[in-house]
Amino acid sequence: MSVRIQPSSQVDDSAELGDGTTIWDLAQVREDARLGRDCIVGRGAYVGPGVRIGDSVKLQNYALVYEPAVLGDGVFIGPAAVLTNDFYPRAVDPDGKQKRGGDWEAAGVVVAEGASLGARSVCVAGVRIGRWALVAAGAVVSRDVPDFALVAGVPARRIGWVGRAGVRLVEREGEPGVWECPRTGVLHEERDGSLVEPRTSGTDGTSAI
Repeated sequence: MSVRIQPSSQVDDSAELGDGTTIWDLAQVREDARLGRDCIVGRGAYVGPGVRIGDSVKLQNYALVYEPAVLGDGVFIGPAAVLTNDFYPRAVDPDGKQKRGGDWEAAGVVVAEGASLGARSVCVAGVRIGRWALVAAGAVVSRDVPDFALVAGVPARRIGWVGRAGVRLVEREGEPGVWECPRTGVLHEERDGSLVEPRTSGTDGTSAI
């Protein structure tokens, strides 16, 4: 199996790394973490115990992915982005006793296929980032993000839609609820606050809804 691990990184013996995966300097991959094929874990990035990561995922420098997060195929986690796991973070309990692993319940973030998190964005424990969604740099995500949604701000709110190319979609003139990707020409339909991918293709190769 072809796996590249830099000597300065720390990869637990129980972690599973798929073929073609690279772990760069000072990164840490904890026990029982599982990474798919062709992943890149950047300098200083952290992957917590038992985290599940799909194929072709990129964790940029100093990204922090705390357990029990689950990342789908093709996910991008930007530099210094953080996926938290504690609803009520405290170093000590009400009596002043230091909290240990068994004193709280971890709630992982789920990032679905193809989604991207911008640099220094934060995902609060337990949220789900939908398929091919895009979280802007510096955003704080405190509630679930729909598929294909573009969210920004603190707290993050939807400001538009994006396609698989990551480009902001444009609503077609005279066709309310029909959104087009300026790069690929693919059409999507908005229904009840959700975006639906094209179901068929036209004979000329264009998308049809």
